[in-house]
Amino acid sequence: MSRRSEEGLRSSVAQEAARMMAEEGVRGFGAAKRKAAERLGVSPRHRLPTNGEIQEALLAYQRLFMGELHDDTIVRKRETALEAMRLLDDFGARLVGPVLAGTSAESGEVNLHVFAEAPDDVAHALMAFGIPFEDGLRRYRMADGSQSERPVYRFVAGEERVELTVFGRREVSAPPLSPVDGKPMRRAGLSEVEGLLERAGGI
Repeated sequence: MSRRSEEGLRSSVAQEAARMMAEEGVRGFGAAKRKAAERLGVSPRHRLPTNGEIQEALLAYQRLFMGELHDDTIVRKRETALEAMRLLDDFGARLVGPVLAGTSAESGEVNLHVFAEAPDDVAHALMAFGIPFEDGLRRYRMADGSQSERPVYRFVAGEERVELTVFGRREVSAPPLSPVDGKPMRRAGLSEVEGLLERAGGI
């Protein structure tokens, strides 16, 4: 297969994966990539698009086909994030993931990183606020290449699902690696999220 044909296949898979994430609620780049390749009849032997390529295709798809509806979704989710961050200010809450990147689907959750001496500190705070929650674990790849499971707490704020991942107090400047590009995950604090909303006319 020629290089041009190979690149065309990768682009087709990226676009279909993006469409599936935007329209069908498929979660995770890996799952979307595999399902798109299968749907298009592309063999796994071919070099599939990177997560970064799929994210670029997703942003383009959302701008082209969803327009203001998608913009409104992102603003609403960022407003929810800001409210939760203010509530959890003692834990240095940071916004991460698709809501920060502007690629979140309507069904996507708001992902926050919080920092505490012990995970129970966060659980006790949620209970003190009267917020029902579920707990669990999320696996991350760290900067040293290791895999690390971190405790998470999930709750609903209004109509939005929020997921808190708890890191140690000293890990504010040591984010895990992004599943999109393998670089340290971008984290946004209160002032940055406020700025994003101000520029969008959300606050």
